[in-house]
Amino acid sequence: MLALIEALRPTQWIKNLNLFAAAILAGKVFEPITFIQSTIAFITFCLLSSSSYLVNDLADIKNDRLHPAKKLRPLARGDVTQETALFTAAVLLITGLGLAFSINQSFFYISLLFIVLQYFYSFVFKKKAVIDIIGIAFFFILRAFAGEIATGYHLPIWIMLTVIFLSLFIASGKRRSELSNSGRTSRQALNGYGKSLLSFYVTMFAVCTLISYAMFTFLAQPLQFDGQLHNFLLENYSSVLDRKWYMITLLPVIFGIMRYGQIIFELSGGERPERIVTTDIPLIFSVLVWGLMMMSILYVI
Repeated sequence: MLALIEALRPTQWIKNLNLFAAAILAGKVFEPITFIQSTIAFITFCLLSSSSYLVNDLADIKNDRLHPAKKLRPLARGDVTQETALFTAAVLLITGLGLAFSINQSFFYISLLFIVLQYFYSFVFKKKAVIDIIGIAFFFILRAFAGEIATGYHLPIWIMLTVIFLSLFIASGKRRSELSNSGRTSRQALNGYGKSLLSFYVTMFAVCTLISYAMFTFLAQPLQFDGQLHNFLLENYSSVLDRKWYMITLLPVIFGIMRYGQIIFELSGGERPERIVTTDIPLIFSVLVWGLMMMSILYVI
């Protein structure tokens, strides 16, 4: 059972927190109905993601057994049988789509699109250079869009662009680290890349991420404050309520991008982004500071 849980890759469920973005930035995440919808959407995508991970490991089981790190995966080392993995993937698929339908029909359709593309990625897309990076990024975009559909709240266009470029930045860094650590033999798509090309991708998408987020902080609609400090500020410091408060969140974002770039170029450690985000102390610090700033702006002031 523990091996099966490991095969579901629960550490990668962190990617699905993206589904809460629309509700959080709309200032509505603590409304009961919205929170429940976002949570069900999150669970749905966790089930579907784990289903796709099992299918991916089934498709790659022979190659994984030859890989120095991937040979330790539950299917590759033989702790989970192929029959069990296939049955579990089917159960997760049916359960996930059932939950998706309970939210609304549109969310069901985007969930179905998500899992179909995940399966196609496992068998086709991840083997093609450039397309594999775009595929990874596209799944992040789908998650953000699914969060909008589940709750009815929309992300600002500059935040959506930030999500797009950030996911391309992370995906490019992942491929560059794989190429540095394991060479082209570890993944078919790496035959179409060189270090200089992937370095160009990483640099380009990092710059685009920062520009997009900076544009969001500058052009975002004025906040309608109604938090606990609003009346105090209104009576004593009314002028501060008209300022572009989002711009202060640029500092941890800049630091986070710089730190992640250091991990990619100096440590060749971008191969497992979900592990980096949960173990690298400086990066965790930047994410927490950014999160506290955003939550303070949206829900305290």
